[in-house]
Amino acid sequence: MNKEIRQRIVARHSDSLLRYGVHPHALYWSSREVQALRFRILSEVGVASGDTVLDVGCGFADLKSWLETQGLDIYYTGLDISPDLIAVAKGQHPDAVLHIGELVDCTFPEGCFDWVLLSGALNEPYADEGKYTRYMIQQMYELSRKGVAFNLLNANAVQAPDLQSFDAKDMLVFCETLCASCVLRTDYLQNDFTIYMHK
Repeated sequence: MNKEIRQRIVARHSDSLLRYGVHPHALYWSSREVQALRFRILSEVGVASGDTVLDVGCGFADLKSWLETQGLDIYYTGLDISPDLIAVAKGQHPDAVLHIGELVDCTFPEGCFDWVLLSGALNEPYADEGKYTRYMIQQMYELSRKGVAFNLLNANAVQAPDLQSFDAKDMLVFCETLCASCVLRTDYLQNDFTIYMHK
């Protein structure tokens, strides 16, 4: 993403953290229940105890907490462009590996994580017809050993100038150019969809 968009996202999260504190609202989730539902759907890609997981756009590393409540003992790495959110995550999860930045800032070797997961981190309108989002998905897939799961806003239900949404079937077609085994899920929220990419 360009520098201007990155600065805007970082500033917005700094402001929301001041307004809401350590709460899903600070991450623009409507509720803990919706956040947890999206986490459950992501985890159903096949995450199991002992797996390594990269959480792209990790926020407070709430995904780590949720996986632990499900009895999944995973090796967690979180990545977020907001220094403020990562500072909170480090305080809550001193055992986690946490990085400030986006994927292009990191030098992770190909295939170094079992799963690469992303929840709600690609809703920013980049005004590039989805090029950045598709690039991110490709990078995530290359970093995974077992696969990828991510969610996006469904364009059939969400059309807003301050949010980026996608046609679910079009995104599935793109993912199938990278991966022979893809699954589209639209069975959990009207405004959201999840894609699994299995290796």
